[in-house]
Amino acid sequence: MVWTLEDYPPSMKNLSDIVRKKAIDIANAMVDEGYKEEDAIPIAISQAKEWEDSAEDEEIEHFRKYGKVTTRSPEGQKYESNPERMEEGEVVRPHEDGWAVESEGAQKPSNVFDTKKEAIQRAKEIAENKGTSVTVHKKDGTIQEKYSFKEE
Repeated sequence: MVWTLEDYPPSMKNLSDIVRKKAIDIANAMVDEGYKEEDAIPIAISQAKEWEDSAEDEEIEHFRKYGKVTTRSPEGQKYESNPERMEEGEVVRPHEDGWAVESEGAQKPSNVFDTKKEAIQRAKEIAENKGTSVTVHKKDGTIQEKYSFKEE
């Protein structure tokens, strides 16, 4: 879900306008990075409050005028149209251009790397943020190893 100034979590309702705007911006960025929404919201609220307390008046005013809370990274936009991907583990498999990282069941990879090592590293980052798992395949398609980042 992409949060906006018109559509945001109820827990942001009582924040000042500028803190809410910053919290929405932070929460959207965290979801882009693979955080679960329920984890991103309280962290974003806390960070937005800290930002307001420590930011210069000019920085706050600049963000009030020019900050765009609905802008998301190209990588993060995949979560808007595929929220179910947040619950799926990551898969590292051979790809014609190197090694692909994709969510289980995805039709196309989210990233393609030259080396398997890079792909595994990125898959682990995503899975750790999402609290899911990584399945690494060999060139022949068989499973080489699995990593779990699920909270028990």
